[in-house]
Amino acid sequence: MAAAYTLRPAVAADAPVLRAVYASTRADELAATGWDAAQRQAFCAMQYDAQQAHYTRHWPDALCQMVLVPDAAHGTRVAGRLWVDRRADTLHVLDIALLPAARGQGLGSACLQDLMAEASAAGLPLTISVETHNPARRLYDRLGFTPDGPVQGLYQRVAWHPARARQPEHQE
Repeated sequence: MAAAYTLRPAVAADAPVLRAVYASTRADELAATGWDAAQRQAFCAMQYDAQQAHYTRHWPDALCQMVLVPDAAHGTRVAGRLWVDRRADTLHVLDIALLPAARGQGLGSACLQDLMAEASAAGLPLTISVETHNPARRLYDRLGFTPDGPVQGLYQRVAWHPARARQPEHQE
């Protein structure tokens, strides 16, 4: 069963939670630095601002959305963010990041599978650039993404193509 979620466009008031989502993706890496909490927080703020500026400059039409999940106490709660650039020739995921409490529950898979369905309906590839050592690579591999060009620095662009998608096996 796919994880239940909804999306809504991110707004300026979401900045604190977007910063927290970003910081959560760097927590393990920064724990090894020996920096105190203030140094880690300052570094994450600087890196988040740089990432936001980069995405806005290079993908000005991309949409940053908040990933929301049901919450009995509040109706919904933020579980992460999904940033997608929809172009005439591709759907490109700039970023999909979930808070630690939302990881490992099928939510990332559900978001990507919905994007795969959108890409398939439009006859477009779905792409994302992922760090070569990122554990999410296993998820992309399971979903049928394949390398799309050479590794560039720390990143590998991967693509899912509707025409090349694995067909379900027929039972006879």
